[in-house]
Order: sequence, then structure tokens, then C-alpha cells
Amino acid sequence: MSMTDARPPATPKPSVEPKADRKWLLQLLDKTKLYWGLVALIVFGALTSPLSSKGNNIFLSLGNLTDILRQVSVTGIVAVGMTLVIFIAGIDLSVGSIMALGTVICAMLLTQSGWTAASMFSVPATGVILFVAVAALIFFVQSQMRAASTKDQPSVPSKLPSMAIGLVVALAAMLWLGLQVDDKFGVMGVLIAVPCVGIIMGTLNGALIVYGRLQPFIVTLAMMVGALGLARVIAGQDTAVYPVYTGSNAVQEFDVLRSLLWGVVPVPGLFFLAILAIFFVLTRFTTFGSYLLAIGGNAEAARLAGINVKRNTIVTYAIAGGLSALAGILYVAQFRQGKPDAGLGLELDAIAAVVIGGTSLMGGRGAILGTFVGVLIFGFLSNILQLNNIDSNTQLILKGVIIIAAVLLQEGRIEEFLSAVKRKIRGEK
Repeated sequence: MSMTDARPPATPKPSVEPKADRKWLLQLLDKTKLYWGLVALIVFGALTSPLSSKGNNIFLSLGNLTDILRQVSVTGIVAVGMTLVIFIAGIDLSVGSIMALGTVICAMLLTQSGWTAASMFSVPATGVILFVAVAALIFFVQSQMRAASTKDQPSVPSKLPSMAIGLVVALAAMLWLGLQVDDKFGVMGVLIAVPCVGIIMGTLNGALIVYGRLQPFIVTLAMMVGALGLARVIAGQDTAVYPVYTGSNAVQEFDVLRSLLWGVVPVPGLFFLAILAIFFVLTRFTTFGSYLLAIGGNAEAARLAGINVKRNTIVTYAIAGGLSALAGILYVAQFRQGKPDAGLGLELDAIAAVVIGGTSLMGGRGAILGTFVGVLIFGFLSNILQLNNIDSNTQLILKGVIIIAAVLLQEGRIEEFLSAVKRKIRGEK
């Protein structure tokens, strides 16, 4: 046989090892562990639920499930804003106080006529926010259109037309709100004015962090105290609660914010789901979400990449403040009152829901959908404990344990923690 006829022995094709399949399955389970945890909690709630007089499972009843959605709506809306803040490696301890400020302003606008402290604060705030928002939006659209039409050297459009339109819209809105002051505000009035107050507070947070070069923890801690004081000043020193009775001291139409749509879906829950959908799209399919995660991963690298870190940071805190104030409106609708301490501890619940949902407190990693699951986990857990008559102190302990376990799982340190515990029990170093 000649040398040219020699052939190397055929190399057998590598077969897919069972270990590779198992590894793929473990990776899938790791990525979806949050959802499996929610499913397990629902199954546990169904199995431990008491039965009604008719023998029906109370936990799985439609009324109970809609109540859970209603109960988590306020925390859920605030948690969406908190998620954006944590995306950029920030923190916002003021969301509870801003929500409480929103309840006070909302209740006063609904129940008091004339120029009160609430209307004198909220009407100008609405004008400022609408002027900036409309002017910025129109300028952005003009820039995009001009860039598309002149691709070679697109010029920057003049800011005067956008500012003029923004001013007209702001003055029109202030005039419309001012006409309601002599009587009492309606539903649309508070839905526009109150969130603008929250946006003002959130913008102040962001500006102090960016231009004052202060730590978010310090700035938002100061705002938490300051917003609480502002809520008390606006409410009056002798007023602890502003009751809201629709059809009596407030417009009857305000009841729509606590009603059941089609007799099934609670309107507060519908607000929560709508906001969740909006920010899911924004963070998942637009550059805004990519910018936030990039800033949280490495702010300096994001700046060098051309991302306007300062502007995006201020916008993020503004959104968190606006959503917190909007949650205050829904709080008033559900509990029929506004009070300065309504948001006590809400910031901790929001942070816990975000962490449970898999968003890293170090920034740069997370998802809005995870926050939704985290909010539901807390909602279902509280409902299960209440149905089984577990006292509130035990509920707090269990929530604390769940938060720690969730962080350990999220950071991949649960095995390391368990191994350390085993070594400690065995007396090893």
C-alpha cells in the first residue's frame, strides 16, 4: 500500500454526555428559581387554606386573589420606581414619605376648597413639570426628525419652539387646575397634580446626588425626614388624618379608583399592572433600560461610552418620586384618608420586593418582571399567614428570613453558607 493511500483513523464524533444535559437543566432551573418559588408558595397556600362554610378553598377564591392584587398595588407601584433606582446602583429611602405627602395633598385637594397649602404647592409644581416634560419631549422629537432628514451633518434644532409649546401647555394646565381650586378637585385633577409633586421631590433627590456629589443613602434619608415634615406642615400641626368621604366631602367619582373593573379586576391593581407593563417595555426594549443597567454596572464606563449619566440619574429618581406620589392617590382611594405617616416602612417593603425579585443591590443587574414576582411573593405570603391566623410578629420574622434566603440565592452563596454552617457544627475551621 502506498503512502498516499494511508488515512488516519476516523475520529469518533463526540456524543452528548448526560452531564451536559443535566448542567443545562440546572442552569434553566437556576434562571427560573424565582418563578418556581412563587408556584411553590401558591401550592402551599392552597394546601393550607381554610375552607369556607360552603367547602370552598378560601385562598384560591377569586375574591381573595383580587384582594391580594389590590393589597400589593401600592407597594408594587413604589417597587417599580425603586427597581429603576437600584438598577443604577442607587437607593431611595424617601419613597414612603413622598407617598405619605401624596396622600395628604390628594386628600386636601379633594376635600377642601380655596387656595390651601396643598393647592399652592401642587398647582405650580404641575406647571413646572409639564413645562419641562413637554419642552423636552418636543425637542427630542425635533432632533430625531432632523437627524433622519439630514444624515450627513444633522444640525441641532432651536429650543425656542419646544419651550414655547411647553409654556403654553403648562399655563393651560395651571389655569385648568386653578379653576378647580374654588370648588374641589376631581379625579383627573389629583391624578395630574399629585404625581407632579412627587416628581419635584424625586428630581430634587437626583439633582443633589448628581451635582452635590452626595451618596444616595444620605440624600434620600434627608428627603425621607424632610418630606415627612413637609407633609405635616401642609396638613397642619393639629391634623393627623384627613378623612375622605366620597359623596360627602369629596366628589363621588373618586370611588372609581377603588372599584372593581368588570366586577373582577380592582382598579388599583390595574394601575399597578399598567405601570409594570410600561416600564417592562421601557427597560427591556429601549435604550433607556440599557443605559440604566450600564450606569449601575460602571458609571464611569457608561459616561465614557457617551451615556448622559447625570441626566439619566435625575430622571430615574424623578420617576421614583412620581410613582410614589401616584401610589399615595391609590392609598387615599382604598383607605379613605390621607395622613403624614401613611408610608411608614414602605421603603423597606419596596426594597425587599426588589431584592426578592432578583435585582442586585450593587446595580447593573435585574428585571422589572422579577420585581413583579417579588411583590406577589410578599402578597401571597402575607395572605397565607393571615388566613392561618399567624400573629403579625411572626409574619415579620418569616419575611426577614425570606429576604436573607433570597439574597443568598441571588448571589449564589447559599451553598457556601450551608457548607460553612456544617463545618461550624462539626467543629472544623
